[in-house]
Amino acid sequence: MLTKRWIASFVAVVAILSLLAACARAPEVVEKIVKETVVVEVTRVVEVPAEAEKWCSDMSLYFFVGGAEGDAFGSIVLKGAQAAEADLGPEVKYIFSGWVSETMTNQLREAVATRPDGIAMMGHPGNDAIMPSAKEASEAGILMIYQNVPVPEVQAKYSGGYIGANQFNQGYALGEEAVRTLGLKAGDHAAVMIDVTQETRSERERGTITALEDAGLVVRPLEARPEMTTDPTLLTPVLTAAVLADPDIKMIVYSGGQGLGAAEMYMKALDKEPGEIYNIGFDTSPAVIDGFKKGYIQLTADQQPFLQGYLPILSLCLSYKYGFAPMDVETGAGFVDVNNYGLVATLAEEGYR
Repeated sequence: MLTKRWIASFVAVVAILSLLAACARAPEVVEKIVKETVVVEVTRVVEVPAEAEKWCSDMSLYFFVGGAEGDAFGSIVLKGAQAAEADLGPEVKYIFSGWVSETMTNQLREAVATRPDGIAMMGHPGNDAIMPSAKEASEAGILMIYQNVPVPEVQAKYSGGYIGANQFNQGYALGEEAVRTLGLKAGDHAAVMIDVTQETRSERERGTITALEDAGLVVRPLEARPEMTTDPTLLTPVLTAAVLADPDIKMIVYSGGQGLGAAEMYMKALDKEPGEIYNIGFDTSPAVIDGFKKGYIQLTADQQPFLQGYLPILSLCLSYKYGFAPMDVETGAGFVDVNNYGLVATLAEEGYR
């Protein structure tokens, strides 16, 4: 009886002889045989079992997007979270809050009451507001992670990682970069949008104010309420009044991409040409890229919100399935300016940056 090893050897010999015979014919025949052989081998090697594709499909979780539906920044966060949901397979319920801390706090309380396996929470309400729900979640065995704004006291007591930029450090770095690249000097005037009602969240703008004041600039803080983020037109009278009161303002710092992306609208309301007042801030979007192209925007700090959507879900799944410690990832990527915005323009237009 022929053994399996003998049969395999025979087949291999026949294949080699066939290839040698082909060499005696046209070279293109050899090329065709080689190409077909490679294709067959690659197809066999990359074959993956279907059951391995959705390894987190038995997990349920809540994901806090932060803004309202359609929000410029929140839409990128949502895109990242939905990509993670599609890749990993958990059941995800998305929560929209319009960037209002009180709304987020109430929604978190309701989410914990439903006893999901995990919650990815925006940290805007701050340590004191989140602490009671974090305690209840911990006692119920609900995994938690935070994105966009850290809550270090909550994390220290009840665990939970953080995906996002270091607020104060990113803000300070933006101020330093503005002074360095825009030729600002001691005595120049700047206005900084800041929402003082969100103490933890506003650390970023406090960082910028500190950096500008350290450089000797005269800084005028301007109130930026959460509803102005949802509807940037509400910011027009605030900026108009500020510039009329202080015509020496050379730069306006916006607290987010929604306001920064509307810089052209504000400058036209003030009858200012592109570059006559510098407009800088945080985040990218199609509107921000358009502002760069038209000369209305000079600088923005990028915090890669897509990662703030994707990585919290990945971390929760890894903790739930394999007991891994929660992730802590700094997503602040540096700066986008008039010289390099083209590198991220396409990604911003596609909703990834």
